[in-house]
Amino acid sequence: MFYSSKIEIEKILKDIPNQILLEQKYVYNNNAAKIFPQYYEMNMQGKGKVENYSIYPGIDLSFFYLLTDKAVLQHESIDSVIEVNYCHKGRIGWEMKDKRILYLGPGDFSVHTLSLCSDSAISLPFGYYEGIVICIDTQKLKNDLPEALCGTPVNGDTLYQKFCTSGNFSVYPGNDYSKSFFDGLFDLPESLRLAYFKVKVQELLLYLYRHSLSTSDTLTQYQADQIHTIKLIHNELVDNLDRRITIDELSKKYLMNSSTLKTVFKAVYGSSIAAHTKEHRMEKAAELLRETEESIAQIARAVGYESQSKFTAAFQDFFGVLPKEYRKTHENS
Repeated sequence: MFYSSKIEIEKILKDIPNQILLEQKYVYNNNAAKIFPQYYEMNMQGKGKVENYSIYPGIDLSFFYLLTDKAVLQHESIDSVIEVNYCHKGRIGWEMKDKRILYLGPGDFSVHTLSLCSDSAISLPFGYYEGIVICIDTQKLKNDLPEALCGTPVNGDTLYQKFCTSGNFSVYPGNDYSKSFFDGLFDLPESLRLAYFKVKVQELLLYLYRHSLSTSDTLTQYQADQIHTIKLIHNELVDNLDRRITIDELSKKYLMNSSTLKTVFKAVYGSSIAAHTKEHRMEKAAELLRETEESIAQIARAVGYESQSKFTAAFQDFFGVLPKEYRKTHENS
């Protein structure tokens, strides 16, 4: 549920001021991590934190935690550095110079060079994000290849030829392998992080070398004007949870084909209009149960259910408890 995930990230960032990106750099010396925190102002209304680990010469692994709707993170345009992004929680999109927008949802990953995203704006549809970025400098990799890869065809030159000459920003839907690979990087004990990260980075280099660049399994890219319209539709739905707004109504009002509307909405928010709106309804109902003394019938109507019994069944299906039990559990919280 996006509400609970946002709460978790708010806890991680609770001590960081708005418009600040805290970077924590972990540099290993004799297997001990030295932390060098630095603060940067971000072009955004929210805040964030980056935990950066130097794994090998030219290879960094970073964990990103962001609370914002959008941000501009500027960096050098370098066509010899490969950036791999993995979305763990939330959703993230990049608006490119040509107005294409690409989105990652939980489990999805992207592969591209730093030259392709240097002037892009980041959009976070849920207002939060947790993910991994791994940067690989193919030029440095030519001179400092991890020992386990020596003698294999995996090196800076082969990776450069494969990823840095095509000019593609490739976004791939998650699969069982990629999800287990990236999720295995989270929640490691500090004493095992360096060893684990080194093994995983070498595994990633092998995976990238073998991975097909076929566009048949890449995620679809959309135009900025389509995304803007979908965000307006999303805001109307969330601002009117007490109403049942049909796709046909939205299609006519926003002059968008109903099929396109449904497809682009799912690309941006990761689920169908019905499923996404239901999640907002249930989260709003839970908030009203916790923070007000309104009756269950009143709350049901406030989130678009004329029938209290249908609301109760939907709430129990979503949270696993009846509304009155949920309220009782949170009375003193």
